Amino acid sequence: MSNSDQNLPEKALNIFSGASGENPFPIFAQMRAMGSVIQIPFPMAGEGGQAWLVTRMEEAMQVLKDHHRFTVDLSSINGDSNGRESLADHAESGPPTFFTGKSMLFVDEPDHRRLRGLVSKAFTPRYMESLRPRVQKIADELLDRVQAQGEMDIVKDYAYPLPINVISEMLGVPQSDQEQIHVWSGAIAHGLGLGRQEPRVAEHLRAFGEYTSQLVADKRKYPGDDLISQLIAIEEEGDRLNEAELISMITLLIFAGHETTSNLIATGSLMLLDHPEQLDKLKADLHLVPSAVEELLRFNGPATIAGPRFAIEDTELAGKQIKKGDMVFPLLKSANRDEAQFTQPEELDVTRKINRHLAFGHGIHMCLGAPLARVEADIAFTTLLRRMPNLRLSVPRENVTWHFTLSSQGLASLPVAF
Repeated sequence: MSNSDQNLPEKALNIFSGASGENPFPIFAQMRAMGSVIQIPFPMAGEGGQAWLVTRMEEAMQVLKDHHRFTVDLSSINGDSNGRESLADHAESGPPTFFTGKSMLFVDEPDHRRLRGLVSKAFTPRYMESLRPRVQKIADELLDRVQAQGEMDIVKDYAYPLPINVISEMLGVPQSDQEQIHVWSGAIAHGLGLGRQEPRVAEHLRAFGEYTSQLVADKRKYPGDDLISQLIAIEEEGDRLNEAELISMITLLIFAGHETTSNLIATGSLMLLDHPEQLDKLKADLHLVPSAVEELLRFNGPATIAGPRFAIEDTELAGKQIKKGDMVFPLLKSANRDEAQFTQPEELDVTRKINRHLAFGHGIHMCLGAPLARVEADIAFTTLLRRMPNLRLSVPRENVTWHFTLSSQGLASLPVAF
């Protein structure tokens, strides 16, 4: 292995931790050329433990799907969840959150099936489709506010408020609290990277947990026609959900329900502006938007990596010997550009017929909100391009800066004119 090859895992780690802002895709391509499974230096792996990156689709799907060999719950192997606790370094006091409690992210069967089953009824494709008129109304109202100005910031004026409005309405979160939730979510997402944690993240997690706990208390007194009230009713039946699980679940739905979709809309808009011929194709035929959304998810989806899996036993993956307890990170953005799966994977093609991608993960932990994200993105892009066909960047391209969030990459700002 050449010196530059040896530096690649280190470079990748800098990208995930937020220490590097360079374009990650050339690095991912070089890593795929090195192998499907690559060892990385990772301090959080613990004494004697190792960490691995999975760069290609087939092996990434194996890790995400094979619950006999890999788990999201380290404590199920050795009774110790230090991996996550040191990542979040959360304060012991305060209610649980999706990152510090037993949320769906960090449990496998049978708890996972029980928890996911309780909310999955609210996230069926059929129910998401029923939300279309409401999502459409929110999208139009947001664009009405800026239409006469001839310019806006896609992130602040559109990509961020659209999904947080939708998920807040679903859950029953008061509109007046959305700005505070945005502050917490941003701080949590930007403050956590692999092996890196900003000093105030624990405070934000605690405040978010306390807020949610109070919201639950209010809904107990005054239930409404919303998902939180439904979850409280389930909890009160006993055996199906306890208070800690309830609060962890709600913080997860609030956080995941807007952070990633905001990213998809903002990053997708920039990708289209970067590929004017694809943007023109889309504007000429808005029926292509659903397939364009899948391609944007493949090309540069919201999540860079899936949460760590831990080897349940000594095992082999793509010829590499992985030991019990080792951390394994499926690299979603790399798998989605796997040359063995896609023709010209480094090209954006809004007409591409995609059988599968890993932008929403795979297996039992696949993103619960995928149907909602698809509906929101379909409406967001269709409405934006229909109403603002002359959309263009209003700052030099080199002034558009990425910021790295918890396992993902996003835009802080995207000023456009129309």
